[in-house]
Amino acid sequence: MGLLKEFKDFAFKGNVMDMSVGVIIGGAFTAVVSGVTDNILNPIVQLILKHTPEELEAWEKALPTYVGSLVSAIVTFMLTALVLFFILKGINAASAKAAALASRGKEEEAAAPTTKVCPYCKSEIPIDAVKCCHCTSDVK
Repeated sequence: MGLLKEFKDFAFKGNVMDMSVGVIIGGAFTAVVSGVTDNILNPIVQLILKHTPEELEAWEKALPTYVGSLVSAIVTFMLTALVLFFILKGINAASAKAAALASRGKEEEAAAPTTKVCPYCKSEIPIDAVKCCHCTSDVK
């Protein structure tokens, strides 16, 4: 059971979550960059270098497909980012609730007094003391 708890603590640390989000967003952004390159820049460069009338007509017919592929890559990137945002928001909210519950239990434990004041000399003594260690008076 200890190994499972250690893995859970490792997996849900902020830096591991940030790194995994970076990898996922990086992959989705790679698709956007590839879409711009493959669907916009490469056809324009090919059109400039080889501008025969047949190729111009073929490019004009394929333009909606190029733009559609680019828009698809952008929408996929945005949806991926949105889903990751909601997943991390849920994880952060659950972590905050767990931390609040854990700290509430510790506050209750810490709230119990461990000392009391001697009614005669006003010195602080242990809570279970029956005699003051400063003035040697009997305390209740």
